[in-house]
Amino acid sequence: MLSDRARKIKPSPTLAIDSKAKAMKAAGEDVISFGVGEPDFDTPENIKEAAVKAMKDGFTKYTAVGGIDPLKDAIIDKLKADNGLSYKRDEIIASTGAKHSLYNVAQALYGPGDEVIIPAPYWVSYPDQVLLNDAVPVFVETFEADSFRVRAEALEERITAKTKALILNSPSNPTGMIYDRKTLQKIAELALKHNFYIVSDEIYEKLVYDGAEHISVASLGDEVKSKTLLINGLSKSHAMTGWRIGYTAGPAEIVKAMTNIQSQSTSNPTSITQKAAIEALRGPQDFVAAMRTEFDKRRRYLIEELNRIDGMSCLMPEGAFYAFPNTGKLYGKKAGERQIASSADLALYLLEEARVALVHGSAFGADNYIRLSYATSFEDIRRGVERIREAVGRLAA
Repeated sequence: MLSDRARKIKPSPTLAIDSKAKAMKAAGEDVISFGVGEPDFDTPENIKEAAVKAMKDGFTKYTAVGGIDPLKDAIIDKLKADNGLSYKRDEIIASTGAKHSLYNVAQALYGPGDEVIIPAPYWVSYPDQVLLNDAVPVFVETFEADSFRVRAEALEERITAKTKALILNSPSNPTGMIYDRKTLQKIAELALKHNFYIVSDEIYEKLVYDGAEHISVASLGDEVKSKTLLINGLSKSHAMTGWRIGYTAGPAEIVKAMTNIQSQSTSNPTSITQKAAIEALRGPQDFVAAMRTEFDKRRRYLIEELNRIDGMSCLMPEGAFYAFPNTGKLYGKKAGERQIASSADLALYLLEEARVALVHGSAFGADNYIRLSYATSFEDIRRGVERIREAVGRLAA
């Protein structure tokens, strides 16, 4: 018999879509995938060489649970240089990816009856990680007119004596939007007023466009820094998704608890990956800029083309590598006997009829939208959006 905890959880919709698309490809079908959020670039050679050197040097044993000191120092220097933040080694823990970092935070902070506020649309794993730790996800709707930034007034309405934390993601998955300083300041004030933590997921920090500025909420003052768990990693910025390395910066007592929890689950992140991560943080950063330039090119093309499809409209994302078009006007239409009544219906229709894989917005708490990742080749984007246009064109009232 499964535990109550296990029965609460559903598989990640983004990975489920990717898995189905790969199965169709394996069967010989020409499927174009906009589903999974994974850069299509290879990990830079200098990072791979650092891993090879680590293996040749015999650096293949257990390490300190929370990461080796040289990695912690590289993270500390990065946070100082990029975010103006000062941390000590006992305020840093490296984990097996940013998702694992978020889970460790959930294990250390959340408990039965605690409420965790999650602005919607949200990354698919936030609610489930809250549920896995017997806490209650509390959703606050955000709106396209506000660039999907949570309004302070709406946030305060959902705060109760049970509120333990707020999860922020900027730049956002799935919307690609970024929190501005003024909004972050209001959120910080609420965290201090009502004494809750801010879990700040900044994994897309390096992928911002049009001169947009990424601001870490922890940089707004020492008081709010003491209430912030900053999550980051190298998967998106350095095309290191499979290497599984992320980190948390936060109050020492919480980081210590996370380290104890990690010692009883995964133990240390892979020794070889830690050496590669040091090179990623300290080595040349030209790759990041080049990848961002290419993503920007794809972003502009995809958004322009989506906005040309009758029944779709899409904000220009400010960061990350996702488009989040509004598809609500398509619901109620039909293709033959097949009716499109939701984002899940539309996603399945596009996969089966157009051979295009993307993620339905209901997975992110926003059923009037779908999500497309432009972390794929320009040619696939061009072919994929044309298939979407043709399939949508076949829908009739």
